[in-house]
Amino acid sequence: MSLEIKVPPVGESITEVTLSSWLKKDGDTVAMDEAIAELESDKATFELTAEKAGVLKTIAKEGDVLAIGAIVCSIEDGGGAAAAPAPKAEAAPAAKAEAAPVAAVAEKGTTYASGTPSPAAAKILAEKGVDPAALTGTGVNGRITKEDALSIDKASENPQNRPAVAAAPAPAPATPVKVGERSERREKMSPLRKTVARRLVAVKNETAMLTTFNEVDMSPIMEIRSKYKDKFKEKHGVGLGFMSFFTKAVTEALKEWPSVGARIEGEEVIYSNFTDISIAVSAPKGLVVPVIRNADGMSLAEIEKAVVALAGKARDNKLSLEEMTGGTFTITNGGVFGSMLSTPIINSPQSAILGMHNIIERPVAVNGQVVIRPMMYVALSYDHRIVDGRESVSFLVRVKQLLEDPARLLLGV
Repeated sequence: MSLEIKVPPVGESITEVTLSSWLKKDGDTVAMDEAIAELESDKATFELTAEKAGVLKTIAKEGDVLAIGAIVCSIEDGGGAAAAPAPKAEAAPAAKAEAAPVAAVAEKGTTYASGTPSPAAAKILAEKGVDPAALTGTGVNGRITKEDALSIDKASENPQNRPAVAAAPAPAPATPVKVGERSERREKMSPLRKTVARRLVAVKNETAMLTTFNEVDMSPIMEIRSKYKDKFKEKHGVGLGFMSFFTKAVTEALKEWPSVGARIEGEEVIYSNFTDISIAVSAPKGLVVPVIRNADGMSLAEIEKAVVALAGKARDNKLSLEEMTGGTFTITNGGVFGSMLSTPIINSPQSAILGMHNIIERPVAVNGQVVIRPMMYVALSYDHRIVDGRESVSFLVRVKQLLEDPARLLLGV
C-alpha cells in the first residue's frame, strides 16, 4: 500500500512552492520522519519529511513549482529496485575546424644579366644611382643602351629593365587568435529571488524614496571594543560587534522621531510603540531580512546573541516565516563587502532603512587640528511621503551623536 506525500500548508499568503532538491533518490528506502526533499517558498526554505517508512517513489522533479496540496511523491511498502539512471546523452564531438592553408605567393624578382653600358647609358645610370650589373641590356651581346637607361623610370611598364630585387620572403601566415569558449547558461529564478526583485521594483515605483548621508567617527566604539571585547565574550559567550551599537542607537533615535519607524497602510499612518529591527543578511540563496523583536528593550549582549542566532539560521536556510515577518526599521551593512557608500532601498512596508559602510582612516578636522580617524559613512533612505527632511536628517544626526558618544546609550541622554 502506498502513501501519497503532498505539499503541506506553510503560510497564509503562500500558494505555491518550488521543489529545490531531492534529499533521497527514487527507489531509496526511507524511515518515518526522515527528510526526503527540500521545498522553497518565496519567504523560506523547509524540509519535506516521510510520513511513514518504506520505499520512495518520486513524482515531482527538481525545479517544479507545486501548489499547496499537490502530490510530491509516494512511499510504498516493501523493497523496490532503484530506478536505473537514465543514460547520459553523449555530446557529439565538435568537428575540428581546420584552417585552410594560406598560399603565400611571393612576387618573383627577375635576375638580369650583367652587361657593359654605353658611355651615354653609364652616365645616366650613374646619375640615377643604378648598378649596371642589375640590368639586362637590349643591345648587342646584352650591352646596355641609352634607351635602356632612360627606360628605368618606366620600369612598371617594362619590367625587364627593372633593377633586380631579391625575392622577398613569403609573409608568415597570420596566426589565428585563440578565443576562449563562449557560452551562456540560463537559470530559473528562485522564488526568493523573484520575490526580492518584485518587492524592490515595487518600492522604487510606489514610494517617494530619498537618501540622506552623514559620517561617524568610530574611534569611541572601537576603543570600547578593544578594551572590553575579551571580558564581554568571556561573560556573554558572544563577540562585541558594531551591529549592537547601531541597533541601540537606532532604537533610541526612533523614540524621538517615531515617524521614521512608522508605515503607511491605505490612507492611514501606523505608529508602533515597540521597535522590531530587521537585519539584512546575505544568505546562500539570496538576501533575507530576519527580525530582532523588541530590540528597544535589549542589552548589547542580548542583541549580539540575537544577531548571531539569526545569521546562523540564514546561512543554513533554517529561518522560519515568523522570524522574517514584520519589522519596523531595517539596518543593512554593506561595509562587510567593502562598500564605501551606497543608497539602500527601503524594506517595504517600512519607511526607512539605515545603511552601514566600511571604516576607513581619513584626515578630519578636530578642534582646529587635522587628525586621522576611523570614519564610516552612514546613509538613511526614507519614504518622503511620511518622513520629512527635517525628521530624516535629525534622526541620522541623533544616531551619529549616540555612536560617537556611546555613554549616551547607557545614560539615555
